[in-house]
Amino acid sequence: MKIEAKQIRNYRLCAHGLDKKRPMGELLEAAGACGLQNSPPGVWEAALFNRLNGCTLTALHHALYSQKTLLQAWSFRGVPVVFPTEQSDIFLTPLVAQQGETPWIYTRGITGALDYLQMSFDDVLERLKKAIVYLDVHTIKSKELLDQTLADIVQKDLPKSKQALWCAPSMYGNPQKQTVGGAAVSFLLRPCSFSSLVVFGQRQGVSPTFTSYKNWVGHLPKTIPGANQKLVRKFLRCYGPTTVDCFASWLGCSPKQARRLWGTVEKELLAVQVEGKTRYLLAAEKERLQLAQSDDERLLLLAPHDPYLDLKDRTIILENAALHKEVWKYVANPGVVLKGGQIIGRWKNKKLKEELDFSIQMWEGALPAEQAQLKQLAEEYAAFRLLRVKNIQIKYA
Repeated sequence: MKIEAKQIRNYRLCAHGLDKKRPMGELLEAAGACGLQNSPPGVWEAALFNRLNGCTLTALHHALYSQKTLLQAWSFRGVPVVFPTEQSDIFLTPLVAQQGETPWIYTRGITGALDYLQMSFDDVLERLKKAIVYLDVHTIKSKELLDQTLADIVQKDLPKSKQALWCAPSMYGNPQKQTVGGAAVSFLLRPCSFSSLVVFGQRQGVSPTFTSYKNWVGHLPKTIPGANQKLVRKFLRCYGPTTVDCFASWLGCSPKQARRLWGTVEKELLAVQVEGKTRYLLAAEKERLQLAQSDDERLLLLAPHDPYLDLKDRTIILENAALHKEVWKYVANPGVVLKGGQIIGRWKNKKLKEELDFSIQMWEGALPAEQAQLKQLAEEYAAFRLLRVKNIQIKYA
Protein backbone atom coordinates (compact mmCIF):
# COMPACT_ATOMS: atom_id res chain seq x y z
CA MET A 1 0.00 0.00 0.00
CA LYS A 2 1.48 3.33 -1.10
CA ILE A 3 0.73 6.51 0.83
CA GLU A 4 1.24 10.02 -0.59
CA ALA A 5 2.59 12.96 1.39
CA LYS A 6 -0.67 14.90 1.04
CA GLN A 7 -2.62 12.02 2.61
CA ILE A 8 -0.21 11.98 5.54
CA ARG A 9 -0.52 15.73 6.05
CA ASN A 10 -4.32 15.55 6.03
CA TYR A 11 -4.27 12.64 8.46
CA ARG A 12 -1.84 14.30 10.86
CA LEU A 13 -3.61 17.65 10.76
CA CYS A 14 -6.77 15.90 11.92
CA ALA A 15 -4.93 13.83 14.55
CA HIS A 16 -3.32 16.99 15.94
CA GLY A 17 -6.61 18.90 15.93
CA LEU A 18 -5.34 21.41 13.37
CA ASP A 19 -7.81 20.71 10.56
CA LYS A 20 -10.30 22.94 12.38
CA LYS A 21 -10.69 24.41 15.84
CA ARG A 22 -12.56 22.30 18.38
CA PRO A 23 -14.82 23.53 21.21
CA MET A 24 -13.08 24.63 24.40
CA GLY A 25 -14.81 21.71 26.11
CA GLU A 26 -12.40 19.39 24.27
CA LEU A 27 -9.39 20.83 26.08
CA LEU A 28 -8.32 17.50 27.58
CA GLU A 29 -8.65 15.69 24.26
CA ALA A 30 -6.48 18.34 22.57
CA ALA A 31 -3.82 18.23 25.29
CA GLY A 32 -3.88 14.44 25.43
CA ALA A 33 -3.41 13.71 21.74
CA CYS A 34 0.36 13.47 22.23
CA GLY A 35 1.14 15.93 25.03
CA LEU A 36 2.27 19.54 24.70
CA GLN A 37 5.91 20.54 25.11
CA ASN A 38 6.38 23.58 27.34
CA SER A 39 9.94 24.56 26.60
CA PRO A 40 10.39 27.47 26.22
CA PRO A 41 7.67 28.33 28.74
CA GLY A 42 4.33 29.23 27.19
CA VAL A 43 4.50 27.21 23.97
CA TRP A 44 1.86 24.77 25.31
CA GLU A 45 -0.57 27.69 25.58
CA ALA A 46 0.08 28.71 21.97
CA ALA A 47 -0.47 25.13 20.81
CA LEU A 48 -3.91 25.01 22.41
CA PHE A 49 -4.80 28.47 21.09
CA ASN A 50 -4.46 27.01 17.57
CA ARG A 51 -6.67 24.03 18.43
CA LEU A 52 -9.54 25.39 20.51
CA ASN A 53 -12.25 27.99 19.93
CA GLY A 54 -12.48 30.68 22.59
CA CYS A 55 -9.20 29.61 24.17
CA THR A 56 -7.95 32.02 26.85
CA LEU A 57 -4.95 32.11 29.13
CA THR A 58 -7.28 32.33 32.10
CA ALA A 59 -9.04 29.08 31.16
CA LEU A 60 -5.75 27.26 30.51
CA HIS A 61 -4.17 28.38 33.77
CA HIS A 62 -7.36 27.46 35.65
CA ALA A 63 -7.17 23.92 34.26
CA LEU A 64 -3.44 23.60 35.07
CA TYR A 65 -3.20 25.36 38.42
CA SER A 66 -6.68 25.34 40.02
CA GLN A 67 -8.69 22.41 38.68
CA LYS A 68 -5.47 20.48 38.07
CA THR A 69 -7.10 18.55 35.23
CA LEU A 70 -3.87 19.31 33.37
CA LEU A 71 -0.42 18.54 34.73
CA GLN A 72 3.10 19.62 33.82
CA ALA A 73 6.02 17.22 34.33
CA TRP A 74 9.25 16.19 32.64
CA SER A 75 8.19 13.57 30.10
CA PHE A 76 9.41 12.48 26.64
CA ARG A 77 12.94 13.65 25.82
CA GLY A 78 13.12 14.96 29.35
CA VAL A 79 11.31 18.19 28.42
CA PRO A 80 8.48 19.79 30.40
CA VAL A 81 5.21 18.48 28.93
CA VAL A 82 1.60 19.43 29.72
CA PHE A 83 -0.93 16.59 29.52
CA PRO A 84 -4.21 15.50 31.16
CA THR A 85 -3.61 14.59 34.80
CA GLU A 86 -5.74 11.47 34.43
CA GLN A 87 -3.29 10.23 31.77
CA SER A 88 -0.18 10.56 33.93
CA ASP A 89 0.38 6.80 33.87
CA ILE A 90 0.58 7.03 30.07
CA PHE A 91 2.86 10.04 29.73
CA LEU A 92 5.23 9.11 32.58
CA THR A 93 5.38 5.45 33.64
CA PRO A 94 6.24 3.89 30.24
CA LEU A 95 9.37 6.05 30.13
CA VAL A 96 10.87 4.22 33.11
CA ALA A 97 13.71 2.14 31.67
CA GLN A 98 14.20 -1.52 32.43
CA GLN A 99 17.56 -3.16 33.08
CA GLY A 100 20.00 -2.42 30.25
CA GLU A 101 17.82 0.22 28.57
CA THR A 102 19.78 3.32 29.55
CA PRO A 103 21.10 5.84 28.73
CA TRP A 104 18.43 8.36 27.86
CA ILE A 105 19.50 11.37 25.79
CA TYR A 106 18.99 13.64 28.82
CA THR A 107 21.22 11.67 31.22
CA ARG A 108 24.20 10.93 28.95
CA GLY A 109 26.05 13.95 30.26
CA ILE A 110 26.05 12.68 33.84
CA THR A 111 29.07 10.45 33.14
CA GLY A 112 31.55 13.16 34.11
CA ALA A 113 29.95 13.63 37.53
CA LEU A 114 29.68 9.88 38.19
CA ASP A 115 33.32 9.30 37.24
CA TYR A 116 34.41 12.12 39.56
CA LEU A 117 32.25 10.77 42.41
CA GLN A 118 33.19 7.16 41.66
CA MET A 119 29.54 6.25 42.10
CA SER A 120 27.16 4.32 39.85
CA PHE A 121 24.12 5.73 38.07
CA ASP A 122 21.78 3.40 39.98
CA ASP A 123 23.34 4.22 43.34
CA VAL A 124 22.90 7.98 42.91
CA LEU A 125 19.38 7.55 41.52
CA GLU A 126 18.25 5.42 44.46
CA ARG A 127 19.70 7.93 46.92
CA LEU A 128 17.87 10.75 45.15
CA LYS A 129 14.58 8.82 45.21
CA LYS A 130 14.89 8.55 48.99
CA ALA A 131 15.68 12.26 49.34
CA ILE A 132 12.96 13.47 47.01
CA VAL A 133 10.17 12.46 49.42
CA TYR A 134 10.97 15.91 50.86
CA LEU A 135 8.71 17.24 48.10
CA ASP A 136 5.70 15.43 49.56
CA VAL A 137 5.41 18.28 52.05
CA HIS A 138 7.40 21.06 50.39
CA THR A 139 7.25 23.21 47.25
CA ILE A 140 10.48 24.69 45.92
CA LYS A 141 10.79 27.77 43.75
CA SER A 142 13.33 27.61 40.88
CA LYS A 143 15.14 24.68 39.31
CA GLU A 144 18.50 25.79 40.70
CA LEU A 145 17.20 25.74 44.28
CA LEU A 146 15.50 22.37 43.67
CA ASP A 147 18.78 20.81 42.51
CA GLN A 148 20.77 22.07 45.47
CA THR A 149 18.12 21.40 48.11
CA LEU A 150 17.86 17.75 47.10
CA ALA A 151 21.65 17.50 46.74
CA ASP A 152 22.04 18.73 50.32
CA ILE A 153 19.62 16.04 51.55
CA VAL A 154 21.47 13.31 49.63
CA GLN A 155 24.82 14.56 50.93
CA LYS A 156 23.85 14.00 54.56
CA ASP A 157 23.54 10.24 54.02
CA LEU A 158 26.66 9.79 51.91
CA PRO A 159 29.80 8.11 53.28
CA LYS A 160 32.21 10.75 54.58
CA SER A 161 34.67 9.78 51.84
CA LYS A 162 32.12 10.95 49.25
CA GLN A 163 30.83 14.11 50.88
CA ALA A 164 33.71 16.38 49.88
CA LEU A 165 33.51 15.16 46.29
CA TRP A 166 29.73 15.64 46.25
CA CYS A 167 30.08 19.23 47.47
CA ALA A 168 32.91 20.14 45.09
CA PRO A 169 32.33 22.81 42.41
CA SER A 170 30.45 21.47 39.40
CA MET A 171 32.22 20.71 36.13
CA TYR A 172 29.00 21.82 34.40
CA GLY A 173 27.67 25.35 34.21
CA ASN A 174 28.63 27.85 36.89
CA PRO A 175 30.84 26.19 39.55
CA GLN A 176 30.06 29.03 41.97
CA LYS A 177 26.34 28.21 41.89
CA GLN A 178 26.31 24.45 41.38
CA THR A 179 28.06 21.54 43.05
CA VAL A 180 28.90 18.16 41.54
CA GLY A 181 26.06 16.70 43.59
CA GLY A 182 23.67 19.38 42.37
CA ALA A 183 24.60 18.57 38.79
CA ALA A 184 24.00 14.85 39.36
CA VAL A 185 20.59 15.61 40.84
CA SER A 186 19.74 17.83 37.88
CA PHE A 187 20.37 14.99 35.42
CA LEU A 188 18.39 12.48 37.46
CA LEU A 189 15.26 14.54 38.10
CA ARG A 190 13.89 13.29 34.76
CA PRO A 191 13.80 9.61 35.73
CA CYS A 192 12.35 10.69 39.08
CA SER A 193 9.60 12.46 37.16
CA PHE A 194 8.74 9.24 35.32
CA SER A 195 8.02 7.71 38.73
CA SER A 196 5.76 10.69 39.59
CA LEU A 197 8.16 11.85 42.31
CA VAL A 198 8.43 15.43 41.02
CA VAL A 199 6.10 17.67 39.00
CA PHE A 200 5.80 21.37 38.23
CA GLY A 201 3.66 23.47 40.54
CA GLN A 202 2.24 26.93 39.87
CA ARG A 203 4.61 29.31 38.13
CA GLN A 204 5.57 32.36 40.18
CA GLY A 205 6.54 35.17 37.82
CA VAL A 206 9.45 33.93 35.73
CA SER A 207 10.23 31.06 38.12
CA PRO A 208 8.73 27.58 38.02
CA THR A 209 7.95 25.75 41.24
CA PHE A 210 8.35 22.05 41.98
CA THR A 211 6.74 19.55 44.31
CA SER A 212 5.70 15.89 44.27
CA TYR A 213 2.77 14.50 42.30
CA LYS A 214 1.14 13.43 45.56
CA ASN A 215 1.53 16.88 47.13
CA TRP A 216 0.27 18.71 44.01
CA VAL A 217 -2.65 16.49 42.98
CA GLY A 218 -3.52 15.09 46.41
CA HIS A 219 -3.07 11.42 45.55
CA LEU A 220 -0.78 9.12 43.60
CA PRO A 221 -1.47 8.64 39.87
CA LYS A 222 -3.95 5.93 39.06
CA THR A 223 -2.72 2.85 37.24
CA ILE A 224 -3.97 2.64 33.66
CA PRO A 225 -4.08 -0.85 32.13
CA GLY A 226 -2.04 -1.01 28.93
CA ALA A 227 -0.34 2.35 29.53
CA ASN A 228 2.66 1.31 27.40
CA GLN A 229 0.47 0.45 24.42
CA LYS A 230 -1.57 3.62 24.82
CA LEU A 231 1.55 5.79 24.64
CA VAL A 232 2.78 4.07 21.46
CA ARG A 233 -0.67 4.39 19.88
CA LYS A 234 -0.71 8.12 20.62
CA PHE A 235 2.58 8.48 18.80
CA LEU A 236 1.40 6.39 15.84
CA ARG A 237 -1.86 8.32 15.51
CA CYS A 238 -0.13 11.70 15.52
CA TYR A 239 3.02 10.84 13.53
CA GLY A 240 2.12 7.76 11.50
CA PRO A 241 3.03 6.27 9.13
CA THR A 242 6.36 6.11 10.96
CA THR A 243 9.13 3.85 12.32
CA VAL A 244 10.46 2.60 15.62
CA ASP A 245 13.56 4.79 15.15
CA CYS A 246 11.35 7.88 14.94
CA PHE A 247 9.56 6.69 18.07
CA ALA A 248 12.89 6.38 19.91
CA SER A 249 13.83 9.92 18.89
CA TRP A 250 10.48 11.28 20.02
CA LEU A 251 10.79 9.61 23.42
CA GLY A 252 14.51 10.35 23.82
CA CYS A 253 15.05 6.80 25.03
CA SER A 254 17.48 4.07 24.02
CA PRO A 255 16.73 1.97 20.90
CA LYS A 256 16.28 -1.06 23.16
CA GLN A 257 13.58 0.59 25.23
CA ALA A 258 11.83 1.91 22.11
CA ARG A 259 11.78 -1.56 20.54
CA ARG A 260 10.29 -3.06 23.73
CA LEU A 261 7.48 -0.52 23.84
CA TRP A 262 6.91 -0.71 20.08
CA GLY A 263 6.60 -4.46 20.36
CA THR A 264 3.53 -4.11 22.59
CA VAL A 265 1.49 -2.96 19.55
CA GLU A 266 3.37 -4.76 16.77
CA LYS A 267 0.41 -7.01 15.95
CA GLU A 268 -1.73 -3.90 15.41
CA LEU A 269 0.54 -2.40 12.74
CA LEU A 270 0.16 -2.19 8.97
CA ALA A 271 3.24 -1.76 6.75
CA VAL A 272 2.88 0.89 4.02
CA GLN A 273 5.17 2.54 1.50
CA VAL A 274 6.01 6.24 1.84
CA GLU A 275 8.46 7.80 -0.64
CA GLY A 276 9.83 4.33 -1.41
CA LYS A 277 10.40 3.40 2.26
CA THR A 278 8.51 1.09 4.59
CA ARG A 279 6.61 2.85 7.34
CA TYR A 280 4.04 1.64 9.85
CA LEU A 281 0.51 2.69 10.67
CA LEU A 282 -2.04 1.41 13.13
CA ALA A 283 -4.16 -0.91 10.97
CA ALA A 284 -7.29 0.48 12.65
CA GLU A 285 -6.35 3.93 11.28
CA LYS A 286 -6.11 2.85 7.61
CA GLU A 287 -9.55 4.12 6.61
CA ARG A 288 -9.14 7.33 8.60
CA LEU A 289 -5.88 8.06 6.75
CA GLN A 290 -7.44 7.34 3.34
CA LEU A 291 -10.47 9.54 4.03
CA ALA A 292 -8.73 12.42 5.83
CA GLN A 293 -9.47 15.81 4.31
CA SER A 294 -8.16 19.30 5.05
CA ASP A 295 -8.64 22.85 3.82
CA ASP A 296 -5.72 23.37 1.44
CA GLU A 297 -6.05 27.15 1.76
CA ARG A 298 -6.26 27.42 5.55
CA LEU A 299 -3.38 29.38 7.04
CA LEU A 300 -2.03 28.89 10.55
CA LEU A 301 0.66 30.58 12.59
CA LEU A 302 2.05 27.66 14.58
CA ALA A 303 4.24 28.56 17.53
CA PRO A 304 7.72 27.05 18.01
CA HIS A 305 7.73 23.42 19.20
CA ASP A 306 4.09 22.84 18.31
CA PRO A 307 3.48 19.05 18.47
CA TYR A 308 2.74 19.00 14.72
CA LEU A 309 6.37 20.05 14.10
CA ASP A 310 7.81 17.35 16.37
CA LEU A 311 8.40 14.84 13.57
CA LYS A 312 11.43 13.25 11.92
CA ASP A 313 10.16 12.86 8.34
CA ARG A 314 10.34 16.61 7.87
CA THR A 315 10.09 16.59 4.07
CA ILE A 316 6.43 15.61 4.48
CA ILE A 317 5.64 19.14 5.65
CA LEU A 318 8.64 21.02 4.20
CA GLU A 319 9.82 19.50 0.95
CA ASN A 320 12.83 21.79 0.53
CA ALA A 321 15.40 20.19 2.86
CA ALA A 322 17.66 23.25 2.56
CA LEU A 323 15.06 25.21 4.55
CA HIS A 324 14.89 22.72 7.42
CA LYS A 325 17.65 24.49 9.31
CA GLU A 326 15.51 27.65 9.23
CA VAL A 327 12.76 25.89 11.20
CA TRP A 328 14.40 23.20 13.33
CA LYS A 329 17.31 24.81 15.17
CA TYR A 330 19.34 23.82 18.20
CA VAL A 331 17.95 26.84 20.05
CA ALA A 332 15.41 29.61 19.42
CA ASN A 333 13.16 27.87 16.91
CA PRO A 334 10.84 30.23 15.05
CA GLY A 335 7.13 29.71 14.57
CA VAL A 336 5.96 28.58 11.14
CA VAL A 337 3.34 29.64 8.62
CA LEU A 338 1.30 26.57 7.69
CA LYS A 339 -0.89 26.23 4.59
CA GLY A 340 -2.67 22.96 3.92
CA GLY A 341 -0.35 21.29 6.41
CA GLN A 342 2.81 22.47 4.60
CA ILE A 343 5.30 25.01 5.93
CA ILE A 344 5.46 28.02 3.62
CA GLY A 345 7.24 30.47 5.91
CA ARG A 346 8.41 31.27 9.41
CA TRP A 347 7.61 33.98 11.94
CA LYS A 348 8.84 35.54 15.14
CA ASN A 349 7.54 38.14 17.51
CA LYS A 350 9.20 40.46 19.95
CA LYS A 351 7.48 41.78 23.05
CA LEU A 352 7.87 45.50 23.64
CA LYS A 353 6.11 46.39 26.91
CA GLU A 354 2.44 45.68 26.16
CA GLU A 355 2.88 45.20 22.42
CA LEU A 356 4.07 42.50 20.00
CA ASP A 357 6.16 43.22 16.95
CA PHE A 358 5.69 40.50 14.30
CA SER A 359 8.14 39.55 11.57
CA ILE A 360 6.84 37.02 9.01
CA GLN A 361 9.19 35.58 6.37
CA MET A 362 7.38 33.89 3.47
CA TRP A 363 9.10 31.45 1.12
CA GLU A 364 6.45 31.83 -1.55
CA GLY A 365 4.19 34.64 -2.62
CA ALA A 366 0.94 35.40 -0.83
CA LEU A 367 -2.23 36.82 -2.36
CA PRO A 368 -3.63 40.03 -0.84
CA ALA A 369 -6.35 37.99 0.86
CA GLU A 370 -3.68 35.73 2.41
CA GLN A 371 -1.69 38.73 3.61
CA ALA A 372 -4.83 40.04 5.28
CA GLN A 373 -5.42 36.63 6.87
CA LEU A 374 -1.86 36.50 8.23
CA LYS A 375 -2.33 39.92 9.80
CA GLN A 376 -5.62 38.81 11.32
CA LEU A 377 -3.98 35.70 12.76
CA ALA A 378 -1.23 37.84 14.29
CA GLU A 379 -3.85 40.16 15.80
CA GLU A 380 -5.73 37.20 17.27
CA TYR A 381 -2.58 35.72 18.77
CA ALA A 382 -1.60 39.05 20.34
CA ALA A 383 -5.09 39.35 21.85
CA PHE A 384 -4.74 35.81 23.25
CA ARG A 385 -1.52 36.97 24.94
CA LEU A 386 -3.41 40.03 26.27
CA LEU A 387 -1.20 42.31 24.20
CA ARG A 388 -1.55 44.69 21.28
CA VAL A 389 0.11 44.50 17.88
CA LYS A 390 2.69 47.18 17.27
CA ASN A 391 3.74 46.16 13.77
CA ILE A 392 3.38 43.24 11.35
CA GLN A 393 6.09 42.99 8.74
CA ILE A 394 5.68 40.42 5.95
CA LYS A 395 8.77 39.69 3.88
CA TYR A 396 9.26 37.43 0.85
CA ALA A 397 12.30 35.32 -0.02
